[in-house]
Amino acid sequence: MAGKGSLSISSENIFPIIKKWMYSDQDIFYRELVSNGSDAITKLKKLDMMGEYTLPENYKGKIEVVVNPEAKLIKVIDNGLGMTEDEVEQYINQIAFSGATDFITKYKDKANEDQIIGHFGLGFYSAFMIAEEVEINTLSYKDGAKAVHWTCNGGTEYEMEEGNRTEIGTEIILHVASDCEKYCNKYEAEDVLKKYCSFMPYEIFLSKEGEELTETIKASEKLDTDTVLEEIPGEYPKDKDGKEDTTKEKSEDRLKIKKRPVALNDTTPLWAKHPNDCTKDEYLDFYRKVFHDYKEPLFWIHLNMDYPFNLKGILYFPKINMEFESIEGVIKLYNNQVFIADNIKEVIPEYLMLLKGVIDCPDLPLNVSRSALQNDGFVKKISDYISKKVADKLSGMCKTEREEYEKYWDDISPFIKYGCLKDDKFCEKMTDYILFKDIDKKFMTLPECLEVKPIDTEESDEDGEKTENATDADGNEVESEVVKEGDAAEDNSEEKKDKKIYYVTDEQQQSQYINMFKKAGKPAIILPDTIDQPFVQQLESKNEGIHFLRIDSEVTDDLKAKETKKLKEELENQTKVLEKIFKKVIKKDNITVKAEKLKNKDISSMLTVSEESRRMQDMMKMYATRGLDMGNLPKEGQTLILNTSNKLVQKILEEQESENSQMLFEQLYDLARLQNEPLDPEAMTKFVARSNKLLGMLA
Repeated sequence: MAGKGSLSISSENIFPIIKKWMYSDQDIFYRELVSNGSDAITKLKKLDMMGEYTLPENYKGKIEVVVNPEAKLIKVIDNGLGMTEDEVEQYINQIAFSGATDFITKYKDKANEDQIIGHFGLGFYSAFMIAEEVEINTLSYKDGAKAVHWTCNGGTEYEMEEGNRTEIGTEIILHVASDCEKYCNKYEAEDVLKKYCSFMPYEIFLSKEGEELTETIKASEKLDTDTVLEEIPGEYPKDKDGKEDTTKEKSEDRLKIKKRPVALNDTTPLWAKHPNDCTKDEYLDFYRKVFHDYKEPLFWIHLNMDYPFNLKGILYFPKINMEFESIEGVIKLYNNQVFIADNIKEVIPEYLMLLKGVIDCPDLPLNVSRSALQNDGFVKKISDYISKKVADKLSGMCKTEREEYEKYWDDISPFIKYGCLKDDKFCEKMTDYILFKDIDKKFMTLPECLEVKPIDTEESDEDGEKTENATDADGNEVESEVVKEGDAAEDNSEEKKDKKIYYVTDEQQQSQYINMFKKAGKPAIILPDTIDQPFVQQLESKNEGIHFLRIDSEVTDDLKAKETKKLKEELENQTKVLEKIFKKVIKKDNITVKAEKLKNKDISSMLTVSEESRRMQDMMKMYATRGLDMGNLPKEGQTLILNTSNKLVQKILEEQESENSQMLFEQLYDLARLQNEPLDPEAMTKFVARSNKLLGMLA
């Protein structure tokens, strides 16, 4: 059966849905009602500026929240522009008709700079989440307007009649349901108001109905505006019998006065000011007040943008010298000084959530409950802008405040590296300003790490061909093979094209390699954190020709004695001998054995693992931690280097078949393993027993 028609929407059905499901948090009604009051004040002040209304002398916009736990009442009172009967009919009785939107449309040529909060006209109905009945008492600013009293018990029926309010503005009265009585508690109300309204543009005062706050002060401290409730005359001091001693001076007269109310909020938050008008102490006080963190932040970025969108805020860089997975920051999102939520991922880049800060953007496309963002391309632009400003700040510091930048680096490096992994644009901007600490504790940028050192000047023979010197087995210098200038140029070109950067992950375990590099004058950087491994892989993928190698992944030519034909033949023969002993004693097929003549005679053995193999092993470990069974994977790519300059290795070569020689070989193998990773329990037990036996032989 075909047909056409209109969908029927019943207000009896939609109103309970609005009350129950529109807002994620029940306490948000305070934010909505106070925001409506703030809008009413903003509109009245704008009408005064446009000459359509004259504010009373000394007018000051304010919002009062009065709680009465005994009567289960909450009152929210503002001194804004109020409403006429027609406006109540239009903005309250017609669900989702926005008074704020209507006002902006009406005065769009004159009011485009207004900081009006409301957008959808639904905020008022949040009151029904906790109230069984809601009353409105309002009086419009318009000449001849009559007060209006409106009441509704949460259904679709309401009553509206002439009211008795005599002051311009609006009073909302909530008759709180039994299961929501906690919101009538003054301390609970204060917590909620501070959560959402700490930076609203007009003062907010909270009081308990019937409670009169008083204090006693000295008469000489009285101010003209204090309301004196009682005068308390001074007294003479009393003697031991309790009688007044009139010979002594009488105490000062005192006054019991009505205590001045103190606003809950700061109407001019620091982020709303121009950065040039803010002091260091103000930034620190604001940080402590908002985040309750009394550790001083490293530095901060003040965001202040008016075009193409309005965005202000402050991002603080706290001390985060720890693994990035455990860092938890807080970015508070505001809309016209009204708190919306923490860490909204659509507008705050994920890596920035490691920081602490506030961002206020009136242009954010919020959903009807103002609790979350609508999916909008504009949000991505805001996110990109914030990311760019952070990168600009950091790169600027590196260029102009290098010493300070280096001082902060250990604390901020996890954040920057995490940001580079998560955001390609951020990575592109920051690549040249990432610092690496070398083994001499000096900082270098990536371009500085990649600088190619000039080739040492060497003597040339008569044909213009350079000669290199090397040492023979006895340590005497001998002439090496001739190296043609063309070959050297080709090698230099290759060096520029394909650059290796050596790094250390554990300074203690890799200390032997570090000492070798230092003696050879060879640079290496320190990368001790978990995040460093994926980070360097990303740098390699984005920078062609750069390769990061762990310091124990290979023995470079800088660490070896210069090779001659004679030495090369010797090493080949010695390698064969050592391989034979290794197969007999160690019995492992996946390890390559190699004899090398190192410059440092004190080093006996080293175990190198190719960078590719190590990364593969690390990846398998990661899978294992996630519960994936990868089986017992063999450790490929290992090479046992035995230094023929060392006396212990020479002894092994001399006494190849002896028991002591074989025991010594095992010892050198375990020593090499210890420089890479801890021994397993069984191997450690054997190592200790063998060490004791060898030491006993020396006794």
